[in-house]
Amino acid sequence: MSKASEKAYREIREQLLRGTFKPGERLIEDDLASLCGVSRTPIREALRRLASDMFVRQIPNHGTFVIETSEHDVEDLFELRAMLEGYAAARAAHRVTADALARLNEEIARIDRALSMQGAYYLDTFLDANRSIHAIIIGLAGSERLRLMLHSLTEQSVVLGTLHRYSMEDLKRSNEHHKEIMAACGRGMRSGRRRS
Repeated sequence: MSKASEKAYREIREQLLRGTFKPGERLIEDDLASLCGVSRTPIREALRRLASDMFVRQIPNHGTFVIETSEHDVEDLFELRAMLEGYAAARAAHRVTADALARLNEEIARIDRALSMQGAYYLDTFLDANRSIHAIIIGLAGSERLRLMLHSLTEQSVVLGTLHRYSMEDLKRSNEHHKEIMAACGRGMRSGRRRS
């Protein structure tokens, strides 16, 4: 993928993650080219990749549309995530390091601070720190295949607009789960079960 295509992919995906484009909305190549500051060819390449990643749906002779999902799709997605993330956390607990625990603690504290503030800042920070937490845990799990599968599921769940449906209490509960994972990892390290 060219640099222009990669730039377009990242920009469009970021806008999808932020909910700029609504489910079912048609994406216009000319508008996307202006948004990304590239020509239409990189936009087409980026849209093909986004379709492969299940962020958008391409219909021949009709265009590209933001993916629409049912409540069943959302439930299915979160069940898959829960199973794979549980497995990743169990693997991480056996491989955790003091440095990784410190990084987890830092990101969890960043979410706590963000959730105590007013305004849109907290959503951006929650999303960024949440990604970091999951990246640390998945990195500790030590499986590239698992990393790719979870990355796809995690990003898709945000595209589905679920982040914007969460209440402040839901976000705080999510960070409590992060704390539980960190505590389990700490117990795993202290018990000497860490593998090389």
